[in-house]
Amino acid sequence: MKISWPVRAIPAAAAVLMFGWFGAVEAGDLNPAAIMITPPKDIKWVEGAGGAANAILAGDPNKPGIYVELTRWHAGHMSRPHFHQNDRYIYVIEGTWWVGTGTKYDPASTMPVAQGSYVTHYGKQIHYDGAKDADVTLEIVGMGPATSTPAEVK
Repeated sequence: MKISWPVRAIPAAAAVLMFGWFGAVEAGDLNPAAIMITPPKDIKWVEGAGGAANAILAGDPNKPGIYVELTRWHAGHMSRPHFHQNDRYIYVIEGTWWVGTGTKYDPASTMPVAQGSYVTHYGKQIHYDGAKDADVTLEIVGMGPATSTPAEVK
């Protein structure tokens, strides 16, 4: 017996409706003890010195332990040569990040790091970084306390 097209479509349509309905119920019933979602409008950005804004997502960079922060370098601002005590793991969320190494500050020698790239800043190794023509947003993960030691030789 051949089943006509409208009859064959009924189970598929029912499955789509069922999954859509259950999906809506599950999304509204998340257990707050299991997951926390912070929409972009509720992430607290703090403008800092040096032409960057930061938002701490987890931990505290000033205390021992892991931390996660967002950093937004504003266009035209770069750090001077420095190093951190611990490794830092950085993901370029948006824009082009410019990085250089060594004790001599030379923005013209920096290399572009494209959006979507992952970078490791190794502890106690000298670098400088920032944004040139447009803002760049980074996610930085590290172990605190997050210190920054100047290392520029003029």
